[in-house]
Amino acid sequence: MCLIKTYGGFLLSQVRHLSGRVGETLLKQCGVEVFNGAQGRILYVLWEHGTMTITRLGQLTSLAKTTLTSMLDRMEAGGLVRRVPDRENRRQIFIEATEKANEYRAKYDWISDRMSEIFYRGFTESEITAFENQLRRIIQNLESEGA
Repeated sequence: MCLIKTYGGFLLSQVRHLSGRVGETLLKQCGVEVFNGAQGRILYVLWEHGTMTITRLGQLTSLAKTTLTSMLDRMEAGGLVRRVPDRENRRQIFIEATEKANEYRAKYDWISDRMSEIFYRGFTESEITAFENQLRRIIQNLESEGA
């Protein structure tokens, strides 16, 4: 039981909101208007890990399957991802980034680097490492609760 008043959840919510706003601004500045920040997160996971199932994509993005499915519908309509049926299991569908999406990788990487510069301005390397390790612990705590 926590005896002190904490603000972690509220602060993380603010960080998410503000970083989303800054990220959207950077996307527009780079001329990337074919996907938004949340869709960029999906593409980033696909770029880093390659073709995968919707279930795995949901795990790596922390998006609910219903949310992910509707986002993938829009992204597929925009030519950013494609659904590829498994040849051995017709009920299994894989998601992969298209060539159109891959053309945006360099711009997305620049935006990601810029976000990190803004996010960690004034932090030492050891502070960044400690902070990110603490965030990982919070994620593990939430995941263990079935989030």
